[in-house]
Amino acid sequence: MDESRWRVTSSSYAVNTQHLRLRKDSIELPDGRTIEDYYVRESRGFVVIFATAPDGRVILVRQYKHGIGKVLLELPAGAVDPGEEPLQTAMREFGEETSYAGSMDLVRTFCTDPTNADTVAHLFYAPNARLVGKQNLGLGEDITVELATFDELHAMVRDGTIDSVTHVASIYLMLDRLR
Repeated sequence: MDESRWRVTSSSYAVNTQHLRLRKDSIELPDGRTIEDYYVRESRGFVVIFATAPDGRVILVRQYKHGIGKVLLELPAGAVDPGEEPLQTAMREFGEETSYAGSMDLVRTFCTDPTNADTVAHLFYAPNARLVGKQNLGLGEDITVELATFDELHAMVRDGTIDSVTHVASIYLMLDRLR
């Protein structure tokens, strides 16, 4: 396999909005063949926060996700805003969504869909987070905070109660790390 990079011969934006940026590339492959109209979703990435409350339970959020059209149970998460570092995003989103705060450490960064997007997810760990105020939800957010023990969380991932792949991977990684 030739590992040399694909060469972009032209690029334009098919969609460029606050909620979606879709780039259309024409590509020359290492063997000289071309692919026209290769679409890539661009993103600044997002953060996922695995946080525990003082009693050791994991802080979760339940909210409607329009892309899939249903309510999901997940770890707190959010998009990186322009000019923000992932740690800033994690601290902001965690407080806004849950009313909890605490110190955080980056655990790792994941590729989320490398075939069709440049999006990465940054997983942060916030042990012993404390309730500090009220939620500060943005437009379109209606979030219920829930707490789960490690055993309950593991069962929710196994039975599909939590089914977003980035959150499933983050939970399994953290349960493995913390057990």
